Amino acid sequence: MAQMNPKIGEERPIIRQLDEDAINRIAAGEVVERPASAIKELVENAIDAGATRIEVEYADGGKSLIRVIDNGCGLSQQDLPLALARHATSKIDGSDLLNIQSFGFRGEALASLGAVGRLNICSRVDGFDAFEVTVDGGKMHPVRPSTLRQGTRITLKDLFYATPARLKFLRSDRAEAQAISDVMKRLAMAEPSIGFSLRDVGTNRTVFQVQAEQGDLFAALRGRLGQIMGRDFVENAVPVDADRDGIKLTGYAALPTYSRGAAVAQFIFVNGRPVKDKLLLGAVRGAYSDFLSRDRHPAVALFVDCDPDRVDVNVHPAKAEVRFREPATVRGLVVSGLRHALAGAGHRASTTVSDAALGAIQVHSEPRVYQMDQSRRPMRLAETQALFEHAPSARVEVVDNLPKVDGPLGAARAQVHENYIVSQTEDGLVIVDAHAAHERLVYEKLKAQIHENGIKTQALLVPEIVGLSEGDCDLLLRHAEMMSTMGLGIEPFGSGAIAIQFTPAILGQFDVKSLVLDIVDELHDVGTTDQVQKRIDAILSRIACHGSVRTGRRMSADEMNALLREMEATPHSGQCNHGRPTYVSLAMNDIEKLFGRT
Repeated sequence: MAQMNPKIGEERPIIRQLDEDAINRIAAGEVVERPASAIKELVENAIDAGATRIEVEYADGGKSLIRVIDNGCGLSQQDLPLALARHATSKIDGSDLLNIQSFGFRGEALASLGAVGRLNICSRVDGFDAFEVTVDGGKMHPVRPSTLRQGTRITLKDLFYATPARLKFLRSDRAEAQAISDVMKRLAMAEPSIGFSLRDVGTNRTVFQVQAEQGDLFAALRGRLGQIMGRDFVENAVPVDADRDGIKLTGYAALPTYSRGAAVAQFIFVNGRPVKDKLLLGAVRGAYSDFLSRDRHPAVALFVDCDPDRVDVNVHPAKAEVRFREPATVRGLVVSGLRHALAGAGHRASTTVSDAALGAIQVHSEPRVYQMDQSRRPMRLAETQALFEHAPSARVEVVDNLPKVDGPLGAARAQVHENYIVSQTEDGLVIVDAHAAHERLVYEKLKAQIHENGIKTQALLVPEIVGLSEGDCDLLLRHAEMMSTMGLGIEPFGSGAIAIQFTPAILGQFDVKSLVLDIVDELHDVGTTDQVQKRIDAILSRIACHGSVRTGRRMSADEMNALLREMEATPHSGQCNHGRPTYVSLAMNDIEKLFGRT
């Protein structure tokens, strides 16, 4: 027996127009998810108002108090009540929803905050008196005179008091405070020319503070990133500056050897707006896929800029997602721009590798023995022999005329444990993992050969037939020419199927259907694919590993120095194919500190 829908009574349901308060509370659920969301909206409004200094205060993780103070253009007495009306904004006129050149434009934030909390706005336009207005749970009080030197001060108390059910879904004060800090740091990265401060008034503690940066784009950004992401990041990052078809990519990308265990240091901005975009994050992973293992993640701060009509920021009320008109072009720009920047770093490895090496060295010191306490008898022959009871596992290559130290990686002096090259530089020493370094060199040579000569293919005696939906078949066939250049030949095969005619010879025998399905998924996801290239690179990496200098092989001085010179001339030689460093550099002053010589 069929059961009645409990949501439908016996009488016909009646359609009603919701009142304004209910509409604003519903909108608040989309725009204001948590205190950090409220602060994001208010700080973005301050940036749009032309502020050069923005101060944020909060208490109890933003649940009981949020205050944002700026020195922007301010709101007039007449604008204050209108600013609190839903879908009222000064950013757009509604005629073109694609030409968005500001952070805010929907006109929902203030009305939503006033519907779920106790909101007070005090503002002053230069040359006029200050005024304020208060909204309490959606009820607006009259505008009245106030006092304020400049800009706007917005105070939000008791967030979600008008919708108590929402309070139950907030996390602990500490977690909400961390989310607020993350939002502020992202906005501070986007606007290096603005000074920001974040203060927890409940604990009377300044959580975050940065001054406005001066200089050109890269100098200002480098200074701001150094304050937020840390000095280690900027010291081990390379500038990114690329463009394609009117789309520009700038920012900083860390060396592969400066990687993280999770994707917590990836910051991406589109036309200055912080976003968490799946397409762009996937492009970053793709750019680093040749240098990092799967369990390591790159650190980047990247800015994509294009004409506003080429990207839709009106995808979600929170404006954290965007949609590009030409996603394949944008993804290609990010991948090629990052790889070009990393190639420009040459053989560099991150300084954190050397720091970790110094930290791992254990300095052993014995109680000081003075000369008067030492025995004056000479050391016996048996005692000297005991010192060398075990043959040392280091071999010094004796050279009458030591080679000149003229390269960044210096001149080889010894080989330790039949693998590690010890090299002397002008101001220190370098320890090189010969196997890892040669593996990268061979890998880069193999890639260059394939790029120069093309990918050799193997024709299948019996074409592989892969059944797909009509839509997937059409999608693949639209990219058939591109896949052919990668060594994968596809043709239509009746209705709902394609035929694979040839495959890359270097892949040998493999699961063709699995590869095709992966390509389809990636084409749906990001509009382009590099699945074939990834598999080819994986094969080349394995070949390079087996064809490189093996641990245990004794190398002559000439061989060691030839390896060093080739590393200096080869991009990406600072890390092996799995993202591990190929060498450690130790400065002389750091070595002398270990022995107390400074």
